[in-house]
Amino acid sequence: MIKVDLSGAESFWGEAGPDYEKCAAAHRTLTERSGPGAEFTGWLELPERIASGELDRILSAAARIRARGDVLIVVGIGGSYLGARAAYDLLGRKGDGVELIFAGTGLSAVAVRDAIERLGDRDFCINVVSKSGTTLEPAVGFRIFKELLIRKYGPAGAAERIFATTDARRGALKSAADAAGWECFVVPDDVGGRYSVLSAVGLLPLAAAGQDVKAMLAAAGAAFKALDERSSANPAWQYAAARQALYRSGKTIEILGCYEPRFRMMAEWWKQLYGESEGKNGLGIFPASVEFNADLHSMGQYIQDGPRHLMETVVSFGESGAAYAIPADEADGDGLNYLAGHDLNEISAIARAAVKEAHIQGGVPNLAVEVSAMDEAGFAELVCFFEFACALSGYMQGVNPFDQPGVEAYKKLMFKGLEALK
Repeated sequence: MIKVDLSGAESFWGEAGPDYEKCAAAHRTLTERSGPGAEFTGWLELPERIASGELDRILSAAARIRARGDVLIVVGIGGSYLGARAAYDLLGRKGDGVELIFAGTGLSAVAVRDAIERLGDRDFCINVVSKSGTTLEPAVGFRIFKELLIRKYGPAGAAERIFATTDARRGALKSAADAAGWECFVVPDDVGGRYSVLSAVGLLPLAAAGQDVKAMLAAAGAAFKALDERSSANPAWQYAAARQALYRSGKTIEILGCYEPRFRMMAEWWKQLYGESEGKNGLGIFPASVEFNADLHSMGQYIQDGPRHLMETVVSFGESGAAYAIPADEADGDGLNYLAGHDLNEISAIARAAVKEAHIQGGVPNLAVEVSAMDEAGFAELVCFFEFACALSGYMQGVNPFDQPGVEAYKKLMFKGLEALK
């Protein structure tokens, strides 16, 4: 299970420290479904619901996707794609799994042409993920790749290669799927997009890519049970209460870092989760991310010596099984032959310790989150931990952590501008 180390932050929050009584109240609000947004807390039971319901259909469809081609185009945006993208980048394509190409995340003609070029002439299927089917970016993306699919396989052949993850009963995408005979999977009514990765939204593409989604669900179920502990030993309590304590002390920006480049899209998922959940009513910790070691040479100066409104959360993984010994160099021009024979993991651990100490000395509190392993179970544990802690933190802050009213503002103005094209 997840471990949280608060020792790098204890000197920053003064005598008050984490408010575990308030955290306990937030926990009750969440699990008793007594707070705002309670109708969107179905994610707490998703592992059991999916394992006993939709999982067999997901695995069957994934097998057919693998049999029909080499690529699955996943069309979606925000919570409809970030979780799957995070797991795919973190864990990769496995066994006979297909390659995932993500589309519908923007309106860039360059990105569309790049995706089409990457697809080439390979056989492919589409998984379009949208609750309504009318969100502009994925709707446009779906039109583009559906046209390619029909051109390649004909209308009947294309219909066998389109899988829609959408509302169970209503909406433009559901109506189109029913009319065309596309196989459908459900975006649960009681689960918001940013909390949906452990539903068909994330599990279908990940299963198609060869990842062990059964192991994900088993680990997630165990994680949610463990996170229901009502004490300060609960890692979700520790993280939620610590970041709120630091927020009260003036630390208004949280940077999430990791020393694994594969983690970059996991950080993007985390940014949506916390940004949409907490950024309301003039309140909220701004979520940002960095990729260590690379960003130590670009953002390191700001982190070390810039305005002291930062806190950092650094994620690390247990043994990965990967190792690489540094070779010797006869000329030793860089003067590093004393490192020859030492494993990169050993060197990285020393670098991580040095960075943590330097940043704390520079006035940046450090919250450390350790995950058991970089595998399906570790991914699921991390998702459950961040989701649970996010809900607690939002309720502690006094906001509804499950709505996103501000997201609609740009959409209204955008569609108003698009009216001129009619």
